[in-house]
Amino acid sequence: MRTIDLNADLGEGGSQDAALIALASSANIACGGHAGNDDTMRAAIDGCISAGVAIGAHPGYEDRENFGRRPMDLEPAAVAELVSRQIGRFAKLAARAGAEIHHVKPHGALYHQADHDPALAAAVAESVMCLLPGCGFYVPPAGALAVAGEAAGLDVWAEGFVDRRYQENGALVPRGEPGAVIGEPQDAIAQALQIACEQRAKTVTGTWFPMPARTLCVHGDSPQAVALLGAVRRALEAAGFAIRA
Repeated sequence: MRTIDLNADLGEGGSQDAALIALASSANIACGGHAGNDDTMRAAIDGCISAGVAIGAHPGYEDRENFGRRPMDLEPAAVAELVSRQIGRFAKLAARAGAEIHHVKPHGALYHQADHDPALAAAVAESVMCLLPGCGFYVPPAGALAVAGEAAGLDVWAEGFVDRRYQENGALVPRGEPGAVIGEPQDAIAQALQIACEQRAKTVTGTWFPMPARTLCVHGDSPQAVALLGAVRRALEAAGFAIRA
């Protein structure tokens, strides 16, 4: 049986975490940078343990006003420090709960900037490797983060999105542009099946590009997140996929 992972973002202040945990096979838990605090991290960790969901750290720019989605001009050393600090805080809470950290996924603007900047990508990957040697690293396929993760010795998991549309170059359509976000379950299902079954994704212009994803993401802060994740999970299972990290 083919397998694929479904990941969702947790601990970001929304009210859907419990429902998302019930549908996901792995979770990206905000580490107090773009969102979250010790209480939300503990709650998300405990929920994942109870449900058997793989636990991941989700570090991001410390810019709560913009939810970590605004690009920032930071040197690689500063990025390495914030990633290390956030993962270290999260790891202490996970250890107290007896939980193993399965993966790390950078959040928002950090994810996208680092994927196009080899120096930032190396800073992120090496910080992860220092604290969590060999763990999973959820990143876009074939970009700077994947290259840096491989070089650092991390277990790179190429990630696709089922609730965002893609540009011709394989990057996500910026959130401010029309049609950037997929809100209809049938559209999310179509994109999930294209990625999972065909290892490719369709762009907004109708072209295709390779998407060899091991994990598919639904953003947890979307009002449609639970509906989309549930619909995608059912469709993938009907197509013969086992959902697991």
